[in-house]
Amino acid sequence: MKRFYIFALLPVLALLGGCNAIVLNPAGDIAIQQRDLVIISTVLMLLIIVPVMALTAWFAWHYRASNTNARYEPNWSHSTHLELIIWSAPLLIIICLGAVTWMATHMLDPWRPLNRTGPDKEVAATAKPLTVQVVALDWKWLFIYPEQGIATVNEMAAPVDRPLNFKISASSVMNAFYVPALAGMIYAMPGMQTQLHAVINKAGIYKGFSSNYSGNGFSEMRFDFLAMDDAGFDKWVSGVKASQTGNLGRTEYLDLERPSEAVPVKKFSSVDPQLFDLIVNMCVQPGKMCMHEMAAIDAKGGLGLAGNDIVQSLEYDKYARRGDGPVVKKSYVASVCTKTAPMGMDAQAAAAVTPVSSTPLVGAGLPQPGMFQSFARKPSNS
Repeated sequence: MKRFYIFALLPVLALLGGCNAIVLNPAGDIAIQQRDLVIISTVLMLLIIVPVMALTAWFAWHYRASNTNARYEPNWSHSTHLELIIWSAPLLIIICLGAVTWMATHMLDPWRPLNRTGPDKEVAATAKPLTVQVVALDWKWLFIYPEQGIATVNEMAAPVDRPLNFKISASSVMNAFYVPALAGMIYAMPGMQTQLHAVINKAGIYKGFSSNYSGNGFSEMRFDFLAMDDAGFDKWVSGVKASQTGNLGRTEYLDLERPSEAVPVKKFSSVDPQLFDLIVNMCVQPGKMCMHEMAAIDAKGGLGLAGNDIVQSLEYDKYARRGDGPVVKKSYVASVCTKTAPMGMDAQAAAAVTPVSSTPLVGAGLPQPGMFQSFARKPSNS
């Protein structure tokens, strides 16, 4: 009967033999270093776990009731030698784990630019990383290539052995950008930008997905990561530009942002160069105040109680706002600065940009649009 069970398990083992443990067999240098860290940490912990498990089984067998030859010492209470072994061995393991973790935390920091693309392959001082802006939507991935001026949905490509600089954000809820063959997962959060530096060292088609549950279409939130040589990547970029699929601007993004599941690959031959900054600042909708505008107002003292009435109320309902729920009146903080104030522009330069309206605002909190140099708090008579 036992032999029958053994033979019955053989097909299961055969199926497991076809599995691709991509985390333990990655194709990118960062993922390889992370794999090595996992293996080293596991081995260090097994140095304690294995002896403890073996000794537990040995003590249970050796001091069983039927073994009359085992020493019986009911009054035993202390052994200096055992105390040294019990405390020193785990302490040494913890010190080693702490040292390894501390070094890896700094060396594999996702914000740290790469200094190598592989063992003994240092990054040249003239090498320019490929920048890819990543946006987690419901439930799909948007990839923007600002240098190439293109964008894709649920498909991205990168050349082999070239440093990659990912700038990652999200539209509504938190997701996690994860390509196991490339590097560890990095969270994508609305209103924030996270970053990842990585490199892919082997050509191929790898799977990427979200590793943080985000709703109904989460299981279909997957994409293909195409790793190819420089010539292949240039050909892929040319193919996207030649597709004549149109521009990805504010209007197109707001339509794309609506929740949808199992979205096929889409390609945009051109893209608004400011789109990613608008997404991060949560002001893709025309006229909506950007977070950097709010920060500028707060840095000058804020609106004050009297100025609260000169902006619209803040209310965010992603489903109603994207046409996926009951239609409600649009409600958000309206921009009180300029029509197109570029990211990072100082107050004096921004004052030269055409205001939204020259009509004086009602209230004592702010001057009329365009008068940015007057943001300092002033006494109010109201």
